[in-house]
Amino acid sequence: MEDQTTKIKQIKEWLGSGSINIFGLPFSGKDTHGKELAAMLNGPLIGGGDILRSNLVPQHVTDAINKGHLAPTDDYKEIVLPYLAQEKYAGKPLVLSSVGRWLGEEKSVLSATEAAGHPIKCVIYLKISNDEVWKRWKANKRERHDDNAEHILEKRFSEFEEKTIPVVTEYRKLGLLMEIDGSPAEPIVTAEIINQLHKFIS
Repeated sequence: MEDQTTKIKQIKEWLGSGSINIFGLPFSGKDTHGKELAAMLNGPLIGGGDILRSNLVPQHVTDAINKGHLAPTDDYKEIVLPYLAQEKYAGKPLVLSSVGRWLGEEKSVLSATEAAGHPIKCVIYLKISNDEVWKRWKANKRERHDDNAEHILEKRFSEFEEKTIPVVTEYRKLGLLMEIDGSPAEPIVTAEIINQLHKFIS
C-alpha cells in the first residue's frame, strides 16, 4: 500500500497549477482542511468570503454578508474572479474555499480559473448534518451565542440548500465532484481526503 507521502506527491504532480474547490456548510471544516491541503500542495488557500471582506466593497454587499446572505452574483464576480489571476499565484496550485456558491457562478469560476492557468480539477464537498453544525457552533467559544447569531446561521443553512447545493450538483454532472464525510475527527477526514483524491486521479 502506498504511504501518504507518495500519494501527496502524485496528487501534486497531477494537479500542477490547477485548483481544487472545497464546499460545505459552516463549520464543516472547509478552511481547516483547505489550509492543510494547501500546505501539502505548496499553494495558497483562497476563500471568496475572505476576498470580499479584505476588499473595499459596496455597502449593500457588506450588509448582505453580515445578514448571512451570499453576495450578489454580479458584485461577486467583479470582485473575486480577477483576484485569481494575480501574478503571485502564477504556476502555483490553488485551493479554493467555496469560490462561487450561487448557481451559475460555477460557470464563471470555471472560465476564470482556466483563463488564469489554474483550471479546476476537483471539487470537494465536505458533508455534515445540520445537527453537527449546531454542535460545533455551540462548542466554538469565539462565537457569540445570541439570537441574532442563531438567526444568521439558520439563514446560512437555507442559503446553502437553495443556492449552493445546485452548484455542487453541477460539478457532479461534470465529473469533478468528490464527496467526503466531514463529521469524523480532523485527522480522519484529512486522511480520507488524501485517499479519495488519490483514487480520483487514478
